[in-house]
Amino acid sequence: MDDDLDDVLRAVGPRLRALRRRRGVTQADLAATTGISESTLSRLESGRRRPNLELLLPLARAHGVPLDELIGAPPTGDPRVHIRPIRRFGRTFLPLTRRAGGLQAYKMIIPGGPGPTDPELQTHEGFEWLYVLNGRLRLLLGDQDLVLTPGEVAEFDTHVPHWVGAADDDPAELLILFGQQGERTHVRARTR
Repeated sequence: MDDDLDDVLRAVGPRLRALRRRRGVTQADLAATTGISESTLSRLESGRRRPNLELLLPLARAHGVPLDELIGAPPTGDPRVHIRPIRRFGRTFLPLTRRAGGLQAYKMIIPGGPGPTDPELQTHEGFEWLYVLNGRLRLLLGDQDLVLTPGEVAEFDTHVPHWVGAADDDPAELLILFGQQGERTHVRARTR
């Protein structure tokens, strides 16, 4: 049993290094995000420091992966994905991506019912892409007031004032891609 544990712990360092490099993050960036010193991160990655929960939990959070992935836990045989919903402003967001940075994908559920009479339009960094799955979505974008139905898509720069809500008493369900640094979604293949 001790040999198995040692093998698991020895494999954590290379796994951490590969994950960090794949994400294009430096040890300095990761140290700033986690509060773990660069020297400790270096020793963890090289296998000169034994990993523990106090170090692995903030690393899993920073990389946006479950702890099992960092330690290489054996698969449980359960293929279900257990998504933890996020509830904000009366809306439910189901994260569909687990990586930090870049485009993020969510399923968003907006409850139906009377929306605000004078919705407050917001602006922020980024770019959004919306695809309506069910219901009717009201999109205020600049001076436009649009209603999108299932199968319709909208894409916009989030510097443009915007607001989304259900267009009627039924909930609206949509897929949303959000690029925090203004990454734009490409919906057509480029020709050569």
